[in-house]
Amino acid sequence: MKILITGAAGYKGTQLVDLMLSSGHEVFALDDFRYNQKVFQAHLKNQNFHLMKADARDTSAYANWLKKCDAFVPLACLTGAPVCEKHTDLATSVNHQAIVDGVKLLSKNQAVLFPMTNSGYGVGGEAYCDESSPLKPLSHYARLKVETEKAVLDRGNAVSFRFATLFGASYRMRYDLLVNDFMWKAQAAGEIHLFEGHFRRNFLHVLDGARVYVHALQNWDTMKDGIYNVGLTAANMTKLELCQEIQKVVPNLVITANNEMKDPDKRDYVISNQKIENTGFRCENSLQDGLQELKKIFILGRSAEDSNQ
Repeated sequence: MKILITGAAGYKGTQLVDLMLSSGHEVFALDDFRYNQKVFQAHLKNQNFHLMKADARDTSAYANWLKKCDAFVPLACLTGAPVCEKHTDLATSVNHQAIVDGVKLLSKNQAVLFPMTNSGYGVGGEAYCDESSPLKPLSHYARLKVETEKAVLDRGNAVSFRFATLFGASYRMRYDLLVNDFMWKAQAAGEIHLFEGHFRRNFLHVLDGARVYVHALQNWDTMKDGIYNVGLTAANMTKLELCQEIQKVVPNLVITANNEMKDPDKRDYVISNQKIENTGFRCENSLQDGLQELKKIFILGRSAEDSNQ
């Protein structure tokens, strides 16, 4: 298949490019390289790899790619609540309008695989959030994701993945994600100042976050037009429990409770991943696998480009 991926040089995109190529697909990779990331040197001689530097909002730049792809994966995104609150107009244009504009250029026979987030559930209460649970987005980022998911699914021949918070090593690292951030602080400072440690999250290794796209293409007839939570079921845990897992990797870590600070991200939920598991998908990377990876890669420090979101 011909797979078009915007945001291909990002945290998950770089993993997805590798998986799609190794699965025999032809990859059309688009990114604006705003972080000067250098990630595709090893791919340039691969005849099934095509690269374009362009802004995902400029659909005219890659209209020919859109017309001939079999599947469209719009990963280009300002990811996370803080950056979207800081750049609200840019977030709206990249996270919503660019995707809506791109999808309009597709025929109904072309598949769309949309990266949603389970932060759309907001505060889920004590019950597990499944795909039928009400969406109560708390941030501009989550609201845009909810709005775009509806537009994509209304168009048809699409799937939406409501991803847990990603973690782990990738070609293009991100340090702002909760697990990665906590692990960096544990190694660099030996201490985590934890506030509202009772808030619950679900986590997912970035490689498993990429693997689910390949899985969906292999099972398209049964999965299309569906919504799927995608997370590591064993990693439904509180922020405090996460810190305690990190202590297994960094034994000298000091966890300091801060009862005065408030978490600006008020999400608090537990997630059911039963629906995606019923399709045969299983995560292959545990939380401890990811923490061990991060421990190794963080020895190298961090570069200026990695410091950006």
